[in-house]
Amino acid sequence: MVKRKIVWSNNAKTKLFKILEYYTERNKSATYSKKLYKKLFEKLVLLEKQPEIGIKTDYEGIRGLIVDEYILFYEIYPDMLVVHTIWDCRQNPNSLVIE
Repeated sequence: MVKRKIVWSNNAKTKLFKILEYYTERNKSATYSKKLYKKLFEKLVLLEKQPEIGIKTDYEGIRGLIVDEYILFYEIYPDMLVVHTIWDCRQNPNSLVIE
């Protein structure tokens, strides 16, 4: 089994921190943000072991893994997984851009 490194694009990092910051401010507590962060990283550990569990998308080579109301869009390479973006499924689908 190949051990792949997980690499977050700048866009994905920015979106993740905006999401976590939003919930921290809205809830006046970091409790939910911490739970969401933990859940996302548990799924990424699973992806390291089974990278093809995400659903194929219309973008060539890009897969999506659903985590609660979010989708992690990622790409598989021989030695790494690149997380391109994290997207809230409650948004307008026309606003989705994967870089």
